[in-house]
Amino acid sequence: MNTDDIIKDYTDFVIPNYLRHPVVIVEGSGVRVTDADGKQYLDLFPGWAVNGLGHCPDAVTKAIVEQARRLLHVPNNFYNEHQGRLAKAIAEHSFGGKSFFCNSGAEAVESAIKLAKLHFGGEKYKVITMKNSFHGRTLATASATGQDKYHSGFGPLMPAFDYARFNDLESVKSKIDSETCAVLVELVQGEGGINIATDEFATGLRALCDEHGILLILDEVQTGMGRTGTYFAYQHYGITPDIMALAKALGGGTSIGAIEATGELAPSLRPGTHASTYGGNPLVCAAALAVFETIDREGLLDNAKTLGDYFAGKIAGLQKKFPVIKEVRHLGLMIGVELAAPGAPVVAAAMEKGLLINCTHDTVLRFMPPVNVTKEELDEGLALLAESLSACAGKGTA
Repeated sequence: MNTDDIIKDYTDFVIPNYLRHPVVIVEGSGVRVTDADGKQYLDLFPGWAVNGLGHCPDAVTKAIVEQARRLLHVPNNFYNEHQGRLAKAIAEHSFGGKSFFCNSGAEAVESAIKLAKLHFGGEKYKVITMKNSFHGRTLATASATGQDKYHSGFGPLMPAFDYARFNDLESVKSKIDSETCAVLVELVQGEGGINIATDEFATGLRALCDEHGILLILDEVQTGMGRTGTYFAYQHYGITPDIMALAKALGGGTSIGAIEATGELAPSLRPGTHASTYGGNPLVCAAALAVFETIDREGLLDNAKTLGDYFAGKIAGLQKKFPVIKEVRHLGLMIGVELAAPGAPVVAAAMEKGLLINCTHDTVLRFMPPVNVTKEELDEGLALLAESLSACAGKGTA
């Protein structure tokens, strides 16, 4: 089938709830993908950070193939050999807690919210989140998200969520009352434009939660698995959450979500209170274990930090030539470039030139390259970005 045939199937049979580029991706390897017409792209925003090791990483692909030959699924009223090992790997690379497995980031955040409410037995049930946040597309996680555009058409929203200002401790403090059970926060707001928590805000949140006897839930769906130069973003701040939500890069391209909770909290998610039919199945757990092993074996945390600093610095260096660049914000390889004009034309120009990037919040270009990206690949991306900015400047769009 050619590109037109495939797109026609979508037009005829797929609900049109996505704005899609007229490109059919058929193959990927590392930092590159190829479309149905044979055009190759440098992918510096692979799957909203899902492909944290790039496309079809060897170790992950091998683990999937080997596991698929043995067992794809087993229900959670039995044990499987990989789920416990994966929970151990998460614990050993973080704060030593216990895990529950599901299938996506939204499910993970929902699980965290349910656990927080269960822990307080209904006496505390309100959750404070941040303005400009993003926590998912289910009704509960959309309600938790502090952006009006994700609420439109879904009212009335689920109650008991309140939105404080990000990086403003006094705003958070003003929202806490006797019915508050948790504060839910991304330490780097991804969909919100790569806004990074200050040290004072992160440590202050931990102190506020301790002072008021409430839980700190960290949404590490985008920031986890080495994206920021540490396994999890909270490790930059010297704090420990009570609950952490994971997904995206955890599965190396497969669908997995998880929460990790402290040993004190974990028993509150008792039998019958929550479940996931596919969660933690042998296939995705084998893939996720291969992700951990690859990051450790190849020293990819250092790579993400070093090359994140390098790439962000190089983009900032383009500001003299392209004054449309207002600011570059980054933590590791989670990079936002705020423009003084809409970013969509730059994304389109970049795609035409064979570079895949993203724009969020209308004016923020986003780059989340695989954590095993090379300096040479980033230099190639930088050159294509400069060409794209030049093309847009010539049309008066950037």
